[in-house]
Amino acid sequence: MFDPAIFGKARTRFGGLSGAVKGALLMTAAAAGFAAMNVVIRAMNQELHPFQVAFLRCAVGFAFMLPWLARTGFEGLRTASHKLYLSRAFVGYASMLCWFTALASLPIAEATALSFTSPLFATAAAALLLGEVVRQRRWIATIVGFLGAMIVLRPGLDAVSFAHVLVLASAALGGWNSITVKQLTRTDNPNAIILYMTLYLVPMSAIPASFVWQWPSMHAWMLTFFLGLFATLAHQSFTRALAACDASYVLPFDFTRLPMVALLAYLAFGEVPDLWTWVGGAVIVGATVYIARREAQIAAAERIP
Repeated sequence: MFDPAIFGKARTRFGGLSGAVKGALLMTAAAAGFAAMNVVIRAMNQELHPFQVAFLRCAVGFAFMLPWLARTGFEGLRTASHKLYLSRAFVGYASMLCWFTALASLPIAEATALSFTSPLFATAAAALLLGEVVRQRRWIATIVGFLGAMIVLRPGLDAVSFAHVLVLASAALGGWNSITVKQLTRTDNPNAIILYMTLYLVPMSAIPASFVWQWPSMHAWMLTFFLGLFATLAHQSFTRALAACDASYVLPFDFTRLPMVALLAYLAFGEVPDLWTWVGGAVIVGATVYIARREAQIAAAERIP
């Protein structure tokens, strides 16, 4: 039988860990949750339209957050960042639609490798849209990362499909979304951040889903439950990881998602990533880790009086 005292002890022990260790563990847990979520999305796409899958993911994710809302009441939703939440919902939904649609036709590991360009897009967006100073070495690392994406895509040798473009669009939008989440963690409770996302996304995603709706089978409903469960756990872990310590430190741990998703995709669908997916993924990972480390070094230097 489950002993609540064991859970209490584990929670106390986890609370005593340093912010860096907490962030690393939470981001690795988020990677596992996102890997499992992507496999479930692929399975659901075999029966339902991606627009409907996106709506079900948002609706069930909202349902998973209701117990927290019942416990805290509407006091837990007090915020001064409604405009930021709304913009995050629009960007997040666009990213979700691109990703869900791409997963219907691309090998999951290949799509995941390309999705790791998200921090590279975030670097470019910070420079071009936010006016942040991006130094030469970071630009070089960003360019190398995009070359890694080209290794995965191999334009000229293999046809670059519309699904590949959708993955890159999802990664670009996701990079911007990560910046927004980090801003929100400075002022709002992680649970509120997750709940507000689903609160905005449920009606937003219902409109496109209504045009392609078909009643899900019992198998699809079961998958929907696991989709909501894995997505909620992943976003909870991701948001708390960003709140625990600097994004530049924890984001590289998200790269554990590639071997996780490759294993799950092989077990579930028999998909075997080709050599170039691993090579390109490694180049992207290396470039992004370098950028993260440079960010940490610059931030540390600026804190020294």
